[in-house]
Amino acid sequence: MHCIMRSLHHIGRNAQKAKAALNGADIYAGCCTLKIEYARPSRLNVIRNDNDSWDYTKPFLVRRERGKGRQRQAILGEHPSSYSNNGYGSHCPLLPLPSNNRFKRSSHEVPDVVAYPLPQTSSYIGHSSSSVAMVSGLHPTKMNCTRIFNLFCLYGNIEKVKFMKSVPGTALVEMGDEYAVDRAITHLNSIKVFSKRLNVCVSKQHAVIPSQVFELEDGSSSYKDFAMTRNNRFTSAGQASKNIIQPPSCVLHFYNVPPCITEDDLLRLCTEHDVPGFIKFKMFDAKPSSKTISGLLEFDSKTHAVEALTVLNHYQIRIPNGSNPYTLKLCFSTSSHL
Repeated sequence: MHCIMRSLHHIGRNAQKAKAALNGADIYAGCCTLKIEYARPSRLNVIRNDNDSWDYTKPFLVRRERGKGRQRQAILGEHPSSYSNNGYGSHCPLLPLPSNNRFKRSSHEVPDVVAYPLPQTSSYIGHSSSSVAMVSGLHPTKMNCTRIFNLFCLYGNIEKVKFMKSVPGTALVEMGDEYAVDRAITHLNSIKVFSKRLNVCVSKQHAVIPSQVFELEDGSSSYKDFAMTRNNRFTSAGQASKNIIQPPSCVLHFYNVPPCITEDDLLRLCTEHDVPGFIKFKMFDAKPSSKTISGLLEFDSKTHAVEALTVLNHYQIRIPNGSNPYTLKLCFSTSSHL
């Protein structure tokens, strides 16, 4: 059996550990020996969760069976007769579900463990037991609900954002699920934005309640509901599969830009919004019939790129005689430099 293995977090180290633990192991005693090899592709794009493919960071890709709650399919089909609540015999521990997992319907429909075995040396260390993240270290004048959305939407849908009146510089971010909070913590905790270092952690709250709404220093509201915005990027399986989950980097990928926009126009946009300008620019070749263009912007540092994305992501670009504005979309690129 040949396997393509990829880890979203610490990919090299985890892939080495997985290969060392699984290569040459037998699924059943004396048969079904695994052969694990490194694959040439550096990225695995899974568009659906079924018997042939599965993305464990995107549980919403699973197809719900009629009359049943959302449940992972077992790798080996029906449980062997030796199955117990503690795993397959004493050799393969199972990954526990969070106690408040929103995909869990009842104790009869979904078991207390996800039905896929892990190697004996594995352990599950999860960040999140809530779909709400708490973000502190926010700049008092330069951060608001919209800018938090612009940054956090790269890692999952954003439902609501609320600044805490009792704790200045702190906000609660309700995301689509616990997995999105995990990704946000992994990639955004400890990054610097506007000379302030963010602290992203799991909130004890399980929902954001719009109470004690007040006006932020920039004049915007301390609370905003993003549940219905079209700028959420994980609203369907097809849309979610197009997202590349990347940590912050000094290179931004821009897209959905009108063809008439030039490098100078984008630099001017940075200047007008008081964010650092990029130092290198690359435009991708587009089809003659394409209505938008895309490309890459390299900044002097990761912090500069984060600040530009936080401010300019989803900026409405209007063109002369155009009926509808273009929504500039930004994300972190897989490229480290141009």
